[in-house]
Formats: sequence, structure tokens, C-alpha cells
Amino acid sequence: MGCSMVDDLIPAATIILLRDAPQFEVLMVERHAEIAFAGGALVFPGGRIDAGDHNPAWAAHCEGFDAVPEEERAPRIAAMREAFEETGLLLARRNGETIGADEAEKLSSWRKRVEDDDRLFLEMIAGESLSLAADALQLFARWRPPKGVGHRRYDTWFFAAKAPESQRAKADGVEAMEIVWTAPADALAESTAGRRKMIFPTLRNVELLATSESADAVFSFAETRDRSPIEPRRIERDGAYFLTIPEDRGYPVTEEPLEKAMRS
Repeated sequence: MGCSMVDDLIPAATIILLRDAPQFEVLMVERHAEIAFAGGALVFPGGRIDAGDHNPAWAAHCEGFDAVPEEERAPRIAAMREAFEETGLLLARRNGETIGADEAEKLSSWRKRVEDDDRLFLEMIAGESLSLAADALQLFARWRPPKGVGHRRYDTWFFAAKAPESQRAKADGVEAMEIVWTAPADALAESTAGRRKMIFPTLRNVELLATSESADAVFSFAETRDRSPIEPRRIERDGAYFLTIPEDRGYPVTEEPLEKAMRS
């Protein structure tokens, strides 16, 4: 089930799960090669914002719900749901404490069911007397491509969060084929060497993560930066085409030759 789209933009959310172990790392997943969008690419867990993510009943099952801006509530729920579906990591608490590995593993049988019907995520959380950690997410960026850039146009919210320390990530084998914990700089090196591929927004945000040295530094940085939507543009220069973003938004790299940019 999907939400209504404005100007054919598809509402979506993704989550940047971070850890210091002790090296600063980000969790990424390699998508199934046959998936229509970003097939075979290294991405952050994420996907469409579905109707169930807007259910007002979530107010009773999310910590920090009322303090979250209203427009961010469904995107945050979607980001946490997608993380659970694709990696098994569940940003949820019981009696104020983040659940551990054993409890998250016991809930793993719900992953495919939730993927098939997003409404079951609320049923699971409520039935287990858990609360989603909506207050653990920090808005990091929002990307919204204009017409003419990409075959599928997603209005995507990027949230950063610390990964649950004791839980173990495991790819679902459907959308996410491999779990990759990596230092941002190492992911960039793999991309440059052609061993991994990333779509344009992912690559730019990994470059931005690489400017920080810890998860806390990412959160501090995100709090102070302009997080209004980034809108890539296609430009022509000296007969060559480039995909570009504004230079005043803090991204180390702001353009890429169009023929090299993986957009969908």
C-alpha cells in the first residue's frame, strides 16, 4: 500500500544506522540485482512510506512522538519499519530500555509478514508492549529530485540513528542481499574502485558522513545544517551533461558526469 503522490513524487524514508565499534561505521545493504530501483547497489535501508505508517494509533506506541514534527512522524516510522524488514534491527524499547539481541531475534518471524503488509508492524509493536524509539532518530537530509532526473522520483527523508548495540543485523535475502558495516571512507574507496555501486543521493550522503569521525559528530553536525530538500539538477557545460546539487549545502562533492551517475 502506498501513500498519495504529489507531482508523481513517491514518499520514502531511509535510515543511516551508525556505530563506533570502535571505528566509526555505517550500516549499508546491497540490494538484490533484479530489483527495479537501484538493483545491485549499496544503499541505506529504506523504502516507501506506506499507509500504515500514518496510522494515528502510533502516538501511543512511539516514544517522543509528540515532540517530533508532524510531517516527520510517518517518515520516522517508515524508516524504522524498513530497518526491521531488511536487517532485523528493531529500534524499540521495553520499559525505557532498548531491546536486546534475543528479543529482536524472537521477533524475526514478523519480518516477511510486515514486508507483505505494513499494517502488521503496529500490530507487532503493540502486541509485544513495545515502543518505537522515534526520539532516537535525527533528521540528516531530504532529497527530492525534479522531473527529468531518474525514472522513479522519490521524496526521501534520511534519518540518522545509532544502531542497537547488542542486536545483530541479518539481510532479509529478498530486497537486502548483504549486510555491510563499513567506514564511510572505505565505502567511497570501494565505489571508486568499481567494486561497489551507489546511486547519486547515496554516494553524496556517504561523502558527507565521511566528514565526521563518530556517530555523535554526525548528530551534532545534522542539528546545525540546512536540511531543507536537496533537488539535483541536470546541467550542460561545454557539451557535457552533469547531475548537480547546490554548492552551499555542505556536500564535499556537488556534481557527477551524467553518464557515470547511477540514478535509478
